[in-house]
Amino acid sequence: MSTSGVIYMVGPSGVGKDSLLNGLRQQVQHLVPRPPLHFAQRTITRSHESSNENHEAVDSDAFARLHAMGVFALQWDAHGLRYGVRHTQLVQANGWVIVNGSRAYAEQARARVPGLVVLHVSAPQAALHARLAHRGREDVGQMQARMLRASTASLEVRDGDLHLVNAGSLEESTLALCAMLQARTGLQLLPDTLA
Repeated sequence: MSTSGVIYMVGPSGVGKDSLLNGLRQQVQHLVPRPPLHFAQRTITRSHESSNENHEAVDSDAFARLHAMGVFALQWDAHGLRYGVRHTQLVQANGWVIVNGSRAYAEQARARVPGLVVLHVSAPQAALHARLAHRGREDVGQMQARMLRASTASLEVRDGDLHLVNAGSLEESTLALCAMLQARTGLQLLPDTLA
């Protein structure tokens, strides 16, 4: 089992990736010793006010300059925004890095990062709809478009990929994610009483 690598988390809008990542962060921060699991900060052409993610907010011109300078190991466009992950975010000595990625960019990410593990997150359609409505970022037409993309998008699932169905409570899904990542990476992500 490798002591380092990249977990590339993908799933449709509303599947709960941000909530799962926040739950995972909270779980990990209380463990002693703290496992070497790092969360890649993304650079996004989106303000902090319209997101619950701690990202590097830049405008389109700044993003284009950074991209031209070659600072991004991973870069993609989605939903009218540009996303990047700097090389420095993926280089973590003796540790694993988890990236909140894009399904549409997963194959390019596999090609750019040797040994990358794709973590597919899914949820029932009713849960996706409720989560999209609750977060209130999109109007009805945008929500319908996202639901259609979620139902028609496909991504090749390969041996070694992981799959999590986020259908229960956030606590249940976070613990299931911890158990899955612990089994794949060898990191101690659950207290002994739950492992």
